Formats: sequence, C-alpha cells, structure tokens
Amino acid sequence: MAQDAKTLDLIAVGRSSVDLYGQQVGGRLEDMGSFAKYLGGSPTNTAAGGARLGLKTGLLTRVGADHMGRFIREQLEREGVDVAGVLSDPDRLTALVILGIRDRVNFPLIFYRENCADMALEPSDVDEAWFAQAGAVLINGTHLSQPNVYETSLKAARAVKAAGGRVAFDIDYRPVLWGLTGKDAGENRFVENQQVTAKLQEVVALCDLIVGTEEEIHILGGSTDTIAALRAIRKASDALLVCKRGPEGCVAFPGAIPDTLDEGVSARGFKVEVFNVLGAGDAFMAGFLRGWLRHESVETCCEWGNACGAIVVSRHGCTPAMPTWIELQAFLSERERPFRLREDAELEHIHWATTRERVYDELTVLAIDHRSQFEDLIAETGGDAERIPDFKRLALRAVKMVAGRDETRFGMLLDGRFGFEALAEAADHDYWIARPIELPKSRPLEFECSADVATELLEWPLNQVVKCLAFYHPDDESDLRERQERQLLRLADACRKTRHELLLELILPRGMSSDSRTVARAIRRLYALGIRPDWWKLEPLTDPDAWREIEIAIAENDPLCRGVVLLGLSAPEAELVASFEVVAPFPIVKGFAVGRTIFYDVARAWLSNQIDDDAAVTALAAKFKVLVDAWRRLRGSVEKAA
Repeated sequence: MAQDAKTLDLIAVGRSSVDLYGQQVGGRLEDMGSFAKYLGGSPTNTAAGGARLGLKTGLLTRVGADHMGRFIREQLEREGVDVAGVLSDPDRLTALVILGIRDRVNFPLIFYRENCADMALEPSDVDEAWFAQAGAVLINGTHLSQPNVYETSLKAARAVKAAGGRVAFDIDYRPVLWGLTGKDAGENRFVENQQVTAKLQEVVALCDLIVGTEEEIHILGGSTDTIAALRAIRKASDALLVCKRGPEGCVAFPGAIPDTLDEGVSARGFKVEVFNVLGAGDAFMAGFLRGWLRHESVETCCEWGNACGAIVVSRHGCTPAMPTWIELQAFLSERERPFRLREDAELEHIHWATTRERVYDELTVLAIDHRSQFEDLIAETGGDAERIPDFKRLALRAVKMVAGRDETRFGMLLDGRFGFEALAEAADHDYWIARPIELPKSRPLEFECSADVATELLEWPLNQVVKCLAFYHPDDESDLRERQERQLLRLADACRKTRHELLLELILPRGMSSDSRTVARAIRRLYALGIRPDWWKLEPLTDPDAWREIEIAIAENDPLCRGVVLLGLSAPEAELVASFEVVAPFPIVKGFAVGRTIFYDVARAWLSNQIDDDAAVTALAAKFKVLVDAWRRLRGSVEKAA
C-alpha cells in the first residue's frame, strides 16, 4: 500500500499503565502523601505525544476491565489516539506504576505488573488489516521480555513491513521487568545481561529506526563501549540508529559508525533545568517520529526530539507533559527562555490551552448554581430547604430532555452545597460542568471555602470548571480593586496547579458609570496581571461596539481563550433573545449560561407544591429549549449569511 494511502502514521505496541506520581518533591517515596493520576507506559506516552504533534497514531495494548482501564481508553480518545487496538482483558487488572521525584538524579518507581493486562497480549490480538493501514509500527524492548508479547510485537512488525510500512524500535530497557533486579529498584536503567542482549538482537533486522540511551545501546549491542555497541548493532541492521545523550541531545547514524559519537548527525540541544527525567525519552521519540514519518531531514528529527525531551524534563508527569505542535513551534522560536522552563509563563499557557479536552463551537448552559436565591425562595414560599437538592436534580433531567444524545454542546452550572447530588449524577454524562467558588454577593471577592483555595479545588473532579463571579469595575477604588485582583490571582494560580479550567464571570457593580469600553478595559487589566481565564461569562450587553471591544481585547491577550458565554441577570426571555441577536455575529461568544430566567418561577411553584416533579421538569425544559433554539437560529443565520 502506498504511504500516502495509509490512514495511520503510527501504531505503537506494548505497555499501557496508570502512573501515580507523588506530588511531594524532594523526599522518599515512603514519605509522599498524595499522588496525581496520569496516563503512562512508554509506547502509550509516545502514541499520545505523537498525536499532540499532529501524527495520526494508534495503540495496541490490553487494559483491565476496570476503572483504570476505562481511564486509559478515555484519555487516549481525548488525546486523539485510535483505540481500536486497546483491548479490555476481563481476567487481569490494568498495570500501575507509582513514581516519585527524589532529586535531579533519583526517581524512585515501583512497577505493579504482576499478571497485568498489557503483558497478556497475544499474537491473535494483532489485527493485520489494521496494522496494514499504518505507515509505521513502534515496538518496545519491555515487550520482548515474555514469549507471548515477544511474538505479538514481531507479528505486528511483520504485518506493517508486509504492507510497505516501517518499523521503529524503542529499546526501552528496564532491568526490573526482565527480573534482573529487586522490585524496589525500578529506577535502575542498566544491568548487563547477555541473554537480554541476545533476545533484543533478534528483532533488529526488522527495524528501520532504533532509538535508545547510551545504556540501552549498551544492552542491545552487548558492550559497555558505546561505539563498539553501535557497530555490533550495525552489523545486524541497516536501520537509522539514534543514541540519546540526555542534556547533550542526541546523535544519529544513518550509515557506518564513525570512531566517535561526535562524528554522527546531530542538532542543537536545549539546556533547561531537569525537574523530572521520567517520560523525556518517550517525548523525544514522539518528536523524532514526527519528523521521521514526515520525511524531514535527520537533523530536523534530532532537533524536534531534543526539544520535546527538554520540555518534558521540566515538568511533572509523562503524557500530560508532552508538548503539542503549536507549543513545540513556540519553543523552537528564537525568543529567550528561562533555564527553569516551568517559569516560562507563555509556554506554560500555550501548553495548557492546547491540551484542554474538547473544542466548543457552541455551549448552551442551564445555570442553577445559585445558593442565596434559593434561600430567598425558601423564605418566600415557606418551603423546605432540604428539597433544594431535589430540584437541582430535576434541572438535570430537564437538560437531558433538551440535549438528548447531543450532550457535548450542553452544560450545567451546579454548586456543591445544594447541587452535590446533581453534580455526582452529571458525572455520567458528557455535559460541560462548572461549579462556583465565590461566596455569593461578596464584594470584595471572598471564596466559599477555606482560606487556601487550592486545597478546596484538590477535592473537585478534574472535569469540573471553576466558576468565579466578581463584581468588578476597572475604575473601582484602588484598595478594593487590588484586594479583588489578589483573590483572582490566587484563584487563577490554584486552577492551573490543580488542573481545573477557570470561568471568570464579570458583572459591573450597579450604580457605576460605564460605556462601550468598560468591560473590555476590565478584561485588559486582568490579562495584564497575568490572569488568563479559559472562559469569560459576561453580561448580555446590547451595544455592538462593546462586543467589538471585548472580542479585540481577548484576541490580543489570549487568542487561545475558549470564549465567552452570556449570563442572564434574570432578564425576561424576550430581552435575552434580543441580546443573542446582538452577539450572534461575534465568534468569541459561544453561547449562554442562563439561570433565573429559566428556573426561578418554576422553582417557586414547585417549592410551594403547586406543581409536581414531572411538571417542573417539563417547564424547565421548555424554557431552556426556547433559548437554545433562539441561539442556534440566530447564530445559524449569521453563519449562513457569511
């Protein structure tokens, strides 16, 4: 099959695990108290990293029929990896790895791989027709350590070769997984062993690209002299050989092996502070493969691999640290970078913004995160406050009624106090979900939690967007303005560190003067402070000039911003629809997040026992649908005219 007819650039074969990374840095693994959960396993990391760089990748592995296996599959789908080869094993658990960052040299890790799912791959798992669709296959040294996975890797390689594709080999030597060290020595990278060398060498004749560290070159070549090891490999294979050299970059050998490593093909390296070496090799492979599979020069392949490795050594985690193509291009630009790369605010923002899950061209949200308003309703109706959570679950039913199977364009704003049960139920759906953090009606801004907002957010699921309402005006008295801005800076920092998106809702305080530039000035001021919300939630202004100013302010300061949703301010339905007509021509506005206009009268009637549950759901759905239909009609007419 011709290369340009392939539907996949690469299929990786082998390890797939959940990495549990210790969040405390600089101590023993024994002393770590909390862990972050990430996608892991060398070929899995590379498949995801390649997808972030624009390659069409797939993965052949097994995962357990368990929560961790579902996490791996869902995460790969979010990364854009073809999961046709991610097979569910009902008899085995998903592999786990527990890792820590002790210092710049030591990274303790424990592999939980006893009878794990990915090591149970069998040759019958190889769909040769699927592999024939790939331009290349990536096999992995760890999966040569057991007979079944060895045969599986070879069958996959031969299937790709037979269809005109190429074979890349990541030596990926972990002595502990060959039974050569104790289980507490997972970080050990080299134990000399001739049996391992002989087994690894059995595959080199099939390979077109072989990549490894110097220690991995040593085990494959059977010598601790790197040049001698490379020459031994060269005798068995015509593959492009690439030796990774850590902070010195890499060196490649397309032909005969010279007398010194420095005589090979190389490219510029990147000196950055090492924070975590784990995953850097997988990132290097993803970057190198992006070039190699797109027929770039060896020098370019080396540079891209070096850059991806340098980016990942500066961060926590493996797969989540992998750069995107946009990010890689920004890194390779000529601007100066700090040695401590994690302090490059622009690069970190690009990484965050280009790895967010899902793209939202439209978002229609039922906002029912209100707390004080429901307390007012209880006081007015004499209702039972314990019924409020039940009403919020009815609101979720109403969203389901309107959304049907089209869940990804719908969302809900729900609080953790009265809306906890609805939040838990919504977790089983694909709705966009946001949750408030502010103390209702507070000005200056206060948070409805402990003083340490990051500690609060650590308890929130990662898919919950943090919503914060600030009554803010750029001309506020300086002490008030600065106090609010300090709170917003704390929150923005906490959201990034806890991996939550931020929705910043701005409402101009009543009684303060404003014009068509006021909201845009507020937005610009917050951007100047370094606050970059993923979303803005803004008032339904009826002045087109104001929206032009807002759109320009966001585009100039954060072109990667997800966009704006309109709030309702309890406006009558007709007024909201009129505001939709004003904003429909502005692409930065993605939809609305409206609450009281939809739910207030229905909640009053339900709390007063004037209507039952079904009637409340029907009424909520009808009101919500009016706004959804109006938004789509008006936005659609603008797009059609364009």
